[in-house]
Amino acid sequence: MSASPLSIEQSAATLARGGVLVYPTEAVWGIGCDPFDQAAVLRLLAIKQRPVDKGVILIGASLEQLDPLIDWAALPPERAQAVRASWPGPHTWALPATAAVPAWISGAHRSVALRVSAHPQASALCRAHGGPLVSTSANLAGQPPAFRREQLDRAVLALADGVCEGETGGLTAPTPIRVASTGEVLRG
Repeated sequence: MSASPLSIEQSAATLARGGVLVYPTEAVWGIGCDPFDQAAVLRLLAIKQRPVDKGVILIGASLEQLDPLIDWAALPPERAQAVRASWPGPHTWALPATAAVPAWISGAHRSVALRVSAHPQASALCRAHGGPLVSTSANLAGQPPAFRREQLDRAVLALADGVCEGETGGLTAPTPIRVASTGEVLRG
């Protein structure tokens, strides 16, 4: 892994090569890759020591990047409107998944956790990559997330292919995850 932070362009190139990247998000440092690259996702899960059946969050720079993954027809119109109105922003929703969502992303769920990020580096990275990214906290499963760069786990950093430039957005807790169909909070 490079000792110095990667630019957005270098980070996007790392992702295009099937790399796993540490990058800042709204609250914590995330670790991500191309969600449609099964080998990269499985490598990311091995780095985190996270089982595939739990599923992972995806972020995008725009609704257009995530739209093909969402079965909007499975949601009541008022719930779909609430989801759309919350984006971009620090709101993660468990949404009905289309067949385009791979099992290594949804895990044991029929839904997919999605967020349109307003974080400058995270959304710029999605734009440069040309699509959504896996966005899970850059820590070993069960360990506390890193809110600041100096809190990043050295074991995770040693196995990642780089760290994107930037800083987290300053939120004091990871983004909440809610069920789109009901508004129920899964993670507060």
